[in-house]
Amino acid sequence: MIKDNNQDRKWTILESEYLIRRPWLTARKDHVLLPTGAENNEYYVLEYPDWVNVTAITKDGRFLMERQYRHGIQLTCYEICAGVCEKGETPLESIKRELYEETGFGGGHWEPWMDISANTSTMDNICHCFLATDVEPVSTQHLEATEDISIELLSVDEVRTLLLENRIKQSLMAAPLWKYFAVNKLL
Repeated sequence: MIKDNNQDRKWTILESEYLIRRPWLTARKDHVLLPTGAENNEYYVLEYPDWVNVTAITKDGRFLMERQYRHGIQLTCYEICAGVCEKGETPLESIKRELYEETGFGGGHWEPWMDISANTSTMDNICHCFLATDVEPVSTQHLEATEDISIELLSVDEVRTLLLENRIKQSLMAAPLWKYFAVNKLL
């Protein structure tokens, strides 16, 4: 029997200390008590706002993909549109804004696709993934000074190749694409 994500094995936080609080990096050290009675006085958690991404498909069936350099792994990568949930926005409002800003696309039909975590062990946020079909260009890109994003419209076969050749490196972006291909029997 599959159990729900519940609180029956929740740890008790005995003490918490922030080690760093910056706009894009917040790290906390917790002293925790496990239900077994064991204690861990150095458990580290990275705090982030929730994230969003979208598998966006145009009216003619092309996948709206982005390419940008990712300094952490020092590669230019194929990605789906993604961003951060801003305060006061719902996840859907956030990803629609991100799609507009990063690609100039909008409209279409939107649905929640999946909620996932980058690392359930040490990160406190969730990535809300959406599927948007029939998106179309409505503007130009509105990039921030630190963004350098190119847009590519790829076929089903091209995206399948990217997935099968492990060329989509960001797991939070690969997961909803794999789900799309599985649900639609495109593998």
